[in-house]
Amino acid sequence: MSGLVIGPDGLARCPWGVSASEYVAYHDTEWGRPVRTDDGLYERLTLEAFQSGLSWLTILRKREAFRSAFAGFAIEKVAAFGPADVERLLADPGIVRNRSKIEAAIANARAALDLPEGLAAHLWSFAPAARARPRSTLDVPATTPESTAMAKDLKRRGFRFVGPTTAYALMQAVGMVDDHLEGCHVTVGPDSGRRSRRRS
Repeated sequence: MSGLVIGPDGLARCPWGVSASEYVAYHDTEWGRPVRTDDGLYERLTLEAFQSGLSWLTILRKREAFRSAFAGFAIEKVAAFGPADVERLLADPGIVRNRSKIEAAIANARAALDLPEGLAAHLWSFAPAARARPRSTLDVPATTPESTAMAKDLKRRGFRFVGPTTAYALMQAVGMVDDHLEGCHVTVGPDSGRRSRRRS
């Protein structure tokens, strides 16, 4: 199914956003809305990396456990994690226990601290110009030149588990692009994220 779906409440949604209650809530209240804080973007970046090879629903259902395990995704706190924290996270059944992804999350926090302008301003500098909403999921790309450039830049700066596909999924999630389908009931606000330098 690639077009809009009308839910039991009579609202038109993107087809992926109706298969589970967690998806409905995420689609309706979060996906595609601009995230403008460093810690907020670090959380989304981390979750997208953990999702690699898994269902996004799995990540959504473990999200609160992830937040608890990773100090609320406070960049400075996670950057200070050491070997004992890695072992603690590997023993936490509430999250995805993958050593490479856990170590990447910590490395990414440290790399984020090295960005002079902050993570939010840096990531938003890759946001493309606004475009029309896609008519179906078949019109939604897996990668774009901007996501490829973002991934290449982040890798050069020491970030891990952020390839072009993950970078584009991040762009969708945090409102750098609006990939809600044409006619979807969700509206997103104007993009002011490119100018943000706020820390949460």
